[in-house]
Amino acid sequence: MTLPTRKIGEAKVAEIGFGAMGISSFYGAIESDEERFKVLDAAHAQGSTFWDSAHIYGDSEELIGKWFKRTGKRNDIFLATKFGIGMTGVRGDPDFVKEQCATSLARLGVDSIDLYYQHRSVTVGAMAELVKCGKVKYLGLSECSAKCLRRAHAIALLETCRELGVTVVAYSPLGRGLLTGQYKSPDDFEINDFRRTVPKFSAANFPKILDLANHLKKIGEKHNATAGQVTLAWILAQGPEFIPIPGTKKIKYLEENLGAAKVKLSKEEIDAVRKAAEATELPGDRNARMGTMLLDSPELSK
Repeated sequence: MTLPTRKIGEAKVAEIGFGAMGISSFYGAIESDEERFKVLDAAHAQGSTFWDSAHIYGDSEELIGKWFKRTGKRNDIFLATKFGIGMTGVRGDPDFVKEQCATSLARLGVDSIDLYYQHRSVTVGAMAELVKCGKVKYLGLSECSAKCLRRAHAIALLETCRELGVTVVAYSPLGRGLLTGQYKSPDDFEINDFRRTVPKFSAANFPKILDLANHLKKIGEKHNATAGQVTLAWILAQGPEFIPIPGTKKIKYLEENLGAAKVKLSKEEIDAVRKAAEATELPGDRNARMGTMLLDSPELSK
């Protein structure tokens, strides 16, 4: 299967990538390597060859490295990974950048990383050195806020990205699974699933979340599509610089996600989704208390 492509820098990548967080961490029980290899095999076979990992995603980098060794298909994958935020806090000093890159290269079993995301802007200088020595091809910002980007360009986030030709990689594009309508309450999450700790996913907010998911479902019925597919199709419709990277542990959901590439929403439907989303007010932060400490970086001293 061949998916339509979009560009990151000069590279062409599948317009729907594969987010490799949930397959290795944060969303409850982890499957065996063999079961997870089946998901990676399916992603590759179906053309989703832009894979997004991070050093904090459990054994995600190691798993992908094992898959490369097992299949010999490293060159088929546009490989992205991230650094900067750990379980105990944030580090972005130059020495750590180089150290973390070396660690990720070893875990992945590769000589270079196609896209290396940073979490804090103080690390740009060290990352540029990684590009110069061939260990990284492209640089990226993960969770860059509009405020952060305004410090450099003094205009809003998306407009700046469009002006500069910056690709927007949309992680957790299905609202961590909630926009599919699959989950009816926080009790549906496994006991060790971090979504239980997210204030915005409180029991009080779930009726509103389900109302939005139902709205997406109704639009999907016109296209023989699911609520999740409508969500991904909506992101794709925002422009060629947008690439969603939904993740999953199940092949059936992988196939469903990739099927969103065939869903073409009308302008009226695109506007209706935005209107419904903006009307859905969900009190609470989108991260647990510790996570909110990492939402933006402090301004650098002059």
